[in-house]
Amino acid sequence: MPIPTPFHSRTAPLCESNEWRTWSGYLAASLYQVTHETEYYAIRNSVALIDVSPLYKYEVRGPDAVRLLNRVMTRDIARCAVGQVMYTPWCDDEGKIIDDGTVACLENDRYRVTAADPNLVWFQDSAIGLDAEVADVSSDLAALAVQGPNSRQVLKRLLPKTDLDALRYYRLTHAQTGARSSPRNINLTVSRTGYTGDLGYELWMEPKHAEAVWDMLMEIGAKYGMLPAGMVALDIARIEAGLLLIDVDYISSRKALIPDQKSSPFELGLGWTADLEKGYFIGRDALIEEKRRGSKWQFTGIEVDWNSLESLFSAADLPPTVAGRASRLSLPVYKYNRQIGYASSHTFSPILKKYIALASLNYPLAMPGDNVEIEITVEHVRHRAKALITSPQFYNPIRKRA
Repeated sequence: MPIPTPFHSRTAPLCESNEWRTWSGYLAASLYQVTHETEYYAIRNSVALIDVSPLYKYEVRGPDAVRLLNRVMTRDIARCAVGQVMYTPWCDDEGKIIDDGTVACLENDRYRVTAADPNLVWFQDSAIGLDAEVADVSSDLAALAVQGPNSRQVLKRLLPKTDLDALRYYRLTHAQTGARSSPRNINLTVSRTGYTGDLGYELWMEPKHAEAVWDMLMEIGAKYGMLPAGMVALDIARIEAGLLLIDVDYISSRKALIPDQKSSPFELGLGWTADLEKGYFIGRDALIEEKRRGSKWQFTGIEVDWNSLESLFSAADLPPTVAGRASRLSLPVYKYNRQIGYASSHTFSPILKKYIALASLNYPLAMPGDNVEIEITVEHVRHRAKALITSPQFYNPIRKRA
């Protein structure tokens, strides 16, 4: 049975839809209002508050912490300075991705790893022979994502002693609340990270402070258009940003039933994370060989031609009915009447006014700029709409990094 997060006493009364989903064994609000639109626009136009406590969180500490992380992760964690955060996948011996997440250097020889799936046993087994300890701190930390163009202004009022203007993208700092409504000063960690592809931050704190921090943020955020946002709005935002979702855009190699269900970093557009020069890590030899021979798949974006889409619905005397929630239904993609891959996530982007998809396509049959067709179902009949292969990063505002 799903359990509540540390913020549940605050999120439950606000969840008017009463629609929840299970995320890593926790209750997560799908959407708070009857529809998700206002929550989505809070992410893109004002500021949204998202409970991300269900993330798996591990602390790696000890003299050999870096050696352990470099044994597991594809990136060179030795380059991760104190106060820095790195995004990275980790692989099995065949170079196929097990999971992806972030590694944050909290202090010398102390790191925090976030993950979508449970990885404690894998990390601990990988630590054999090393002077490093891996602890599951998932229940020891509550986490809130504060995302959107007004997120910095809100946090400046919550954390007046912290120079957020100086906090760079994928960096973290330790802070203390100082809002007028604060019953006491609360210590927390702020990282300039998120899963929306927009300006945003994530707050990490002890669960006992969760309710107080939520209340302060909602009080301050009321002047900035803050709304709590659920998983439905978040799903649209992460597709626009071209961000992968495990079990949807790729399957963990531990869960794959057949070899063809597994993916390497190169096949998922994450070749930049595979530091093949840093020395040994799990899966390195396989990735070196894949880089030499080339990959079978490539991760791309697809933009559906609106006129083509509209004509398919018009033929059935219907307006295009593609707006709404994002879909995780796999759709075949064709070129020259031959299937060359599939779209794994697709949605109508409210801010871009386009129907977009994330796809895995055969390389080199499909390249950015190529015209393809994607399957669209209208009135229970399957059709093909014209589409264009693009970068998977559809939405990338300057403010995200500025």
